[in-house]
Amino acid sequence: MSAQKTIHVGGVWRDAVSGATREILDPANGRPFAVVAEGAADDVNAAVSAAREAFDAGEWPRTPVAERAALLRRVAELLQRDREQIGLLESRDAGKTLEEGRVDVDCVTDAFRYFADLVMNESGGRVVDAGSENIHSVVVHEPVGVCALITPWNYPLLQASWKIAPALAAGNTFVLKPSEITPLTTIALIGLLAEAGLPAGVANLVTGAGDPVGARMAEHPDVDLVSFTGGLASGTKVMQAAAVTVKKVALELGGKNPNVVFADACATEEGFDTAVDQALNAAFIHSGQVCSAGSRLIIEESVRERFVAELARRAGRIRLGRGTEKDVECGPLVSAQQLARTEEYVASALAEGAVLRAGGVRPEPCEVRPEGGYFYAPTVLDLCHGDMRVVREEVFGPVLTVETFHTEDQAVALANDTEYGLAGAVWTADAGRARRVAGRLRHGTVWINDFHPYLPQAEWGGFGKSGIGRELGPSGLGEYREAKHIYQNLDPRPVRWFAG
Repeated sequence: MSAQKTIHVGGVWRDAVSGATREILDPANGRPFAVVAEGAADDVNAAVSAAREAFDAGEWPRTPVAERAALLRRVAELLQRDREQIGLLESRDAGKTLEEGRVDVDCVTDAFRYFADLVMNESGGRVVDAGSENIHSVVVHEPVGVCALITPWNYPLLQASWKIAPALAAGNTFVLKPSEITPLTTIALIGLLAEAGLPAGVANLVTGAGDPVGARMAEHPDVDLVSFTGGLASGTKVMQAAAVTVKKVALELGGKNPNVVFADACATEEGFDTAVDQALNAAFIHSGQVCSAGSRLIIEESVRERFVAELARRAGRIRLGRGTEKDVECGPLVSAQQLARTEEYVASALAEGAVLRAGGVRPEPCEVRPEGGYFYAPTVLDLCHGDMRVVREEVFGPVLTVETFHTEDQAVALANDTEYGLAGAVWTADAGRARRVAGRLRHGTVWINDFHPYLPQAEWGGFGKSGIGRELGPSGLGEYREAKHIYQNLDPRPVRWFAG
């Protein structure tokens, strides 16, 4: 395999300055299937320089809003044109099913269209009453400048769009670093931006590891904003590096998300089946490698045994294999490291007293599961409690823990007993209880009788150590802009504060 030129600086695709490369592994068999450039600090410096010049002297920040919005819509059209190809690439690179890859392309398309509409429909500024007809005072918004965008490996294309679309809509330039594990669809997206007519230097891409690439982006003095999605430890380092030059920072970090099920939600057969089905979806979509995964089932004791028994039965029937194979429902983990991490968490849970109800093993290879793939069976751990590592820490694998409660207050206390506060859900047939519990949960997104849907128009963010700042919604655009107060005296006269 020959290496791709995957570093994009000033509108030109190039190799790394050092000439270094990295193999991209297929998680379904552990074998390399692509080679990309492995950038470092010198590549970041060149990319930031190009973005800085494009912002300070280029046309994009001063391009009329209608033209910026039109470009975003062209990108959306190109994404739909290449939907099958990009969906397949996302499936193979990240290990998810082909249908998940296609859905991701559709969601990315929606994000570009949403931010195009949002920026077009904004007013020209907020008038501030200065108390005089001779003063015109207005607050307007301007682009922040050069943005450093750092994205994770689990949803590489989707997470890139949540940063790129609002950054461009607001008139910024950027340098993007995708995960070194799953960079391929992000590379394709940068190519579509260029095809859509984005001026050279506005969008820059550096492929490579978090250290040194991400670290240099976060500390670079010519970067005005850092937006990072990833783990808590790395997010803390990004924030520390950005603090030296007092950059704006947006962080979307971990989640340990409760799925609270009250007995009355299971009072009917349809209600029971729906709650079980959604508990499976919450925990095992993309093999649990989702920041908002419902990895903590918190269920009322009176229905625990029946619910967990059915949950475990159905988890054991999930069809596991390469994401491009027909009828496969769940793909491999993204890397050997993630597989080993998942195994270690399950082992620690069993040592601490959890009861294994399903999974807990690497499945045998078969026709749809090649030898050497990073597969792990969907796992259900019963009789868990809040002192266990598997309950408190983000596994990012197909592992569901089960805790129980007797009262509404206990349910809320368990759900909020986490240092994260990203997302959660409550299942109940009682509308009053649904509103009460949702209002008491300290999580950025709360679903009632559902799990996982998101809307571009809504806002995505969390409490506690799940991060700072918001993505999507009106605030998602706001992260990439500065407010400016323009005060115009329509009748200027001498003030004469001093004698003379």
